[in-house]
Amino acid sequence: MKIAIHHRLGSYSDQWIEYCKANNIFYKLVNCYQSDIIQQLDDCDGLMWHYNQNDYKGFLCARQITNSLELSGKKVFPDSKTSWHFDDKVGQKYLLEAIKAPLIPSYIFYDKKEALKWCETTTFPKVFKLRGGAGSENVKLVKTKSDGKKLVKRAFGSGFVLLDRADLLKERLWRVKRDRTFASVIGVCKSIGRIFVPTELERFLGKNKGYIYFQDFIPDNQFDIRVYVMGNAAFGLKRLVRSNDFRASGSGLIEFEKEKINTDCVKLAFDLSQKLNTQSIAFDFISHGDQIMLVEISYASVQKTYLNCPGYWDRQLSWHEGCFKIEHIMMVNFLEQLRGKQQSVIC
Repeated sequence: MKIAIHHRLGSYSDQWIEYCKANNIFYKLVNCYQSDIIQQLDDCDGLMWHYNQNDYKGFLCARQITNSLELSGKKVFPDSKTSWHFDDKVGQKYLLEAIKAPLIPSYIFYDKKEALKWCETTTFPKVFKLRGGAGSENVKLVKTKSDGKKLVKRAFGSGFVLLDRADLLKERLWRVKRDRTFASVIGVCKSIGRIFVPTELERFLGKNKGYIYFQDFIPDNQFDIRVYVMGNAAFGLKRLVRSNDFRASGSGLIEFEKEKINTDCVKLAFDLSQKLNTQSIAFDFISHGDQIMLVEISYASVQKTYLNCPGYWDRQLSWHEGCFKIEHIMMVNFLEQLRGKQQSVIC
């Protein structure tokens, strides 16, 4: 058995390679951006590839490569069921509604007149989102009908850049106040540079236009719960909302104690991951009264964060104490998938 790994420094692949070396797993480094990637995988049983929302090349070819390899009989992580909706909130809307997940009521329009008419009849505030973005990027609170209509006209006019540079600078300044580290100061300097120099993502993928997406605003939430499910393991985080804001994602204000995680969220995450048949998926939940509501999903998450988790829940909601590397769990589950066995976790 041999696994192909697309290596990118700082990604899951660092630990995948470490696990293979430590456990004598045959692996091969490949480059998914080369024209002969299909031929590179001729002597491999599966491919593992961690691409993220800032990788424009991945957005151009990852889904196509994944679907093609699956058709040939090879296994892929993330597979198509796990990844096709990655960083696509519009796609997630349709998917989560189809499986009757408790998604916050969400609205998508592809026609300017229809969207403006909806603004006249709906209530505000609403949450505006672009289909892509992580850590609360491209997410704004729309307080009035007038503001909503302005966004609609822009969506069907000049469009939206993929990275709001003013918002990015505000975010970096907030991190300096929160962290008070040299690294956070460097982040501010980089965001100032971004005012003048666009990212590769912006240069090659262009603006978002021709659609507009809103979600209902659920007030008075001071945190969200992120549950990350991989096979038989679920890790939980409580992410606090930053001051004078409504967003928890990207705040960096995280609590890890298992007592602070609502196990109803864990159970729901396991149920939904089984319906979606995913290898790896993170769910962001908030509460509305007694109801748990789902904000969005992602196949990947910041891996270092989970080293601070004191353990994980299994599908029977039994707790397993300890420090676990999520990348190693992914690798073990993928090896079991290649062997045609049920997913497991490591201790």
